[in-house]
Amino acid sequence: MLKPILLVEDNPQDLELTLIALERSQLANEVIVVRDGAEALDYLFRRDSYAQRLDGNPAVLLLDLKLPKVDGLQVLEAVRQSEELRSIPVVMLTSSREEPDLSRAYQLGVNAYVVKPVEFKEFVSAISDLGIFWAVLNEPPPGSVRAQRRPGS
Repeated sequence: MLKPILLVEDNPQDLELTLIALERSQLANEVIVVRDGAEALDYLFRRDSYAQRLDGNPAVLLLDLKLPKVDGLQVLEAVRQSEELRSIPVVMLTSSREEPDLSRAYQLGVNAYVVKPVEFKEFVSAISDLGIFWAVLNEPPPGSVRAQRRPGS
């Protein structure tokens, strides 16, 4: 079973565009959508309405920076401080080009920081490339579920 992609996005237009782009990349991974940082943490830590979800971490966390309740940097910090979650690839997907945001994201251990292209075609291409890289091409850490299922490993 493929690991899902966790998409944390509160803007309905950006959410729709991201889902279209992921669909066009023809990834077989399920996309789990949450709308704010608190819900993302509940999902990741299997709390509240996500307490009964199946074990396992997402293949990649696509994380918006500016979120209600708990912002993307706070989510990233919580993920990196958790022994169980810290190996999840995190891609900050944001419209912010502000240097303090970029610097802080890398200080906290983000794997990639992608500024959302304004033009639809560029946006679709960027999201598709991200999904394919993190969900298919990237080699997971030794001992992860996907690594154990690779032929020859």
